[in-house]
This record gives sequence, structure tokens and C-alpha cells, in this order.
Amino acid sequence: MRGMLRGLWIKLFVLLLGVSVISLSSAFILRELMARDFRELAEGQMEDRVYWVIADLERTYEQHGFWKEEVIAEDIVWALMLGLEVRVLDRKGASVMDTGKALGMLSPRIRKRIVAISNLSAAKKTEGFLPYPLFLGGKELGTLEVRFLSPERDFIFIDRSNRFLLLSLVGIGGLVFLLSMVFSRRLTRPIKQLAATAETISEGDLKNNVSVSQKDEIGSLAASFNKMIRSLQTQESLRKRLISNIAHEIRTPLTAMKGELAGMLDGLLHRDTEQLQSLYHEVSRIEDILEDIEELSRAQAGAIFLRKRREKLNPILQDIRKTFDRFFIDKGVKIKVFCGDDLMVYADPGKLRQIVVNLLSNAQNATDKGGSVGIRALKEQEGVAIAVEDTGHGIPQEDLPFIFERFFHSAEGGLGIGLAIVKELVDAHNGRIEVKSECGRGTTMTVHIPDEKSS
Repeated sequence: MRGMLRGLWIKLFVLLLGVSVISLSSAFILRELMARDFRELAEGQMEDRVYWVIADLERTYEQHGFWKEEVIAEDIVWALMLGLEVRVLDRKGASVMDTGKALGMLSPRIRKRIVAISNLSAAKKTEGFLPYPLFLGGKELGTLEVRFLSPERDFIFIDRSNRFLLLSLVGIGGLVFLLSMVFSRRLTRPIKQLAATAETISEGDLKNNVSVSQKDEIGSLAASFNKMIRSLQTQESLRKRLISNIAHEIRTPLTAMKGELAGMLDGLLHRDTEQLQSLYHEVSRIEDILEDIEELSRAQAGAIFLRKRREKLNPILQDIRKTFDRFFIDKGVKIKVFCGDDLMVYADPGKLRQIVVNLLSNAQNATDKGGSVGIRALKEQEGVAIAVEDTGHGIPQEDLPFIFERFFHSAEGGLGIGLAIVKELVDAHNGRIEVKSECGRGTTMTVHIPDEKSS
């Protein structure tokens, strides 16, 4: 587990670092594109200046009919100020004028100023001269040889961009490295807590919760995880209660059987039909307990097979009332059924009977002498609602969320299986069950069974 989390942290760190490197690389690419465009722009401008000088030299030759050095020298000085070092050759290739000679024809003061303006000593020069032919009326006059001078100030933009990118690589790159490490650890920390808690749960410790306060997907995961832990704690509590309840429920009939058998062996009790009937009754109690547990296991395993059909509901409810009549009369509790003769239900009659019987049995146990229990059936838009109402003890509000949990029982005795089976059977019918209860005033449990179209 620890190696897996370490691998996850490294992957997140590498991912964040990779994104940062790509971002910085894109800055370098952008800088290169801008520098290339700048160089192309500068080269285009220098080419334009060359053609300006060519046009002026050709115009000068046209005016004088020959290469007049004084006039050409002015053009060459102007070319120097444009960033061009030039040489003018006649048609035979002999030098007519060049930059050095033109500067020599100037006064010392003017020459110094021109050199300072052109920054000739500090300028970057191309390796050699490029020839440009000079023409007039289709006749070659000579050649203009040009070497480009790039003043240092023209490269300030590129140099500054290089320095800025270098600082970005060192400064921002280092910051990105640290932030990637911090955020990758921060992202994996709650996952590490979840993993550690899961490991303690696998060892049987259900006391720990995940303390994650983030309001994001990881926070939602932590909340769900804590909810799962609480559910496991509840199930564990119910499991312990189950063991205690099963031990109690089975021990009672076994103790009675053991006592009666011991009495028969000692000759204190007669081995007659009455005693055998008593033993048979106790065995039946154990059998009922095991059948309830088996029924719940089948229900929760999804092994409930329903044979649904449309049936009149009133005969089913009346038959159940007749079965329970004697028990209610003996306890002094009234039982009534309110159901229309023509009300139809789409359900498995046997499973529906089991649902109502379990609810009615709970109502009988919760209602004291002088109370009443009613079964009320109503037609709904989507099916039928069957409510079992009693005037019994009621269910505490803190127990209501758990009454359909398996093996939950708020009172002494019983396994807490009946309502869990009811819930599974109702779910199998695609229905739902609602509970309203108030301590000291009674409980109403309503089962909603959808009709054929809804289900």
C-alpha cells in the first residue's frame, strides 16, 4: 500500500512538472518565433536601404554622366548612417569610392560625429560584401558592394528576451518544481489517509474516521468513506446483538427441553403425550428461528421468486385477520380490517401475506390490553397502499433509521428479522414502505405496492 501511494505521488509530481516544462518550452518557442520575425524585419529594412542607396547612386550618375567622387562620397556617408558599409566599383571592377575613403574626405569634426552616430566601431558586421549591380537605361554602370552593419542597440530586444527567459528557467522553473512537489503531496495526503483507514478497517478496527475537510471530490469520497465506516459499525453492533439474540432465543427452548428430558430420565415426569407435545412445541420454536434466518438470507441474496398476479385484496386481509383473531382476543386487543371489496392488488399472494403477517405480529406485540390494531387498504394512483396501524408503545425516534436493518431489535427478545424480511419482500415487489411512530401513541407502517404497469 505504501509503495502504491509513493508511486501515485511520483506520478502526480512528474505530471505537474511535465506540464510546467511544456509551458516553459512554449515560452522558448514563442521567443524564438518573435526573434526570427524580428530578424526578418530587420533584414527586410536593410534590403530596402540598399535599394535606396542604389537608386540615389544611379540618379547621381545620370546627372553627371560619370562617377563624381565628391557627390558619391555624400551618398556613401548617408549609406553608413543607414547601417551600410559600401564600395562602389566601375564597370571594369576598379574601386571608385568606399566608406573609408568617403570618411577621409570629411572634416575631422564631421567625421567624428558621423562615426559616433553610426557606431561603426561597435557595430556587428556581416562576413563579406554582397554585390548589387548598378544600371542606367539597361546599361551596366558598375557594382555596389554592401556589408551590413548591425548596431548593438538593434539587438537589445533579443538580448533582454534571452536574459528574461534564463531568469524564468531558473526562478520560475525552481518555483514550479517546489509547487509541484507541494501540491502533489497535498493531493495524495487525503488518499494516504483513506488508505491507512482502509487498512485499519481490514484489521477489524472500526473506530477511526477520515479527517478530510476539503470541499471537492476527495472530500466527498472521504465523507462517503466515513459513512461506510458508520454503516459497518452499525452492522458490527447488530452482528453482536444477533449472536446474543440467537443464543438467548435458542437457549430458552433448549433449556426447557433439557429440563423435561431430565425429568423423564429421572422418572419425575411421565412420558405421555402432553410431555411429548411440549417437547415438540419447543423444537418447533427452534425450527421457526432457523427458518426466519434462512428466509432473510434468501431475501438478501436476491433469491426471492415472485409469482405475481392480480388478486382481490380484501379476502387476503380477512383471512389473515381470522388467523390472528384468537391471539388478539386472548390479549384483549381489537383488530379491524378496512378494505373495499373490489380493491385489486398486483402481487405474489403468499409473499404479500407474509408482509402483512409480519407487520401485524409486530403490532400485536407492541399493543397492550385495551388497545387496537387496524389494517387499512387504499387505492393509489400507482397501485395500492396497505397500512397496519396500532395504538401500542411506539418506536423511539433514534431507532427509526435502523428498524429495517437485519437483526435490529429495540426491545428485549426476538431476533429483529421480521421487519428486515418485510423490507426485502417489498423491494422485490418494486414497492416501498413508510413508518410513522410516536412513543406512547402507536405506529403506522404503510406498504405501497405498485400495479402491473408501474412495476
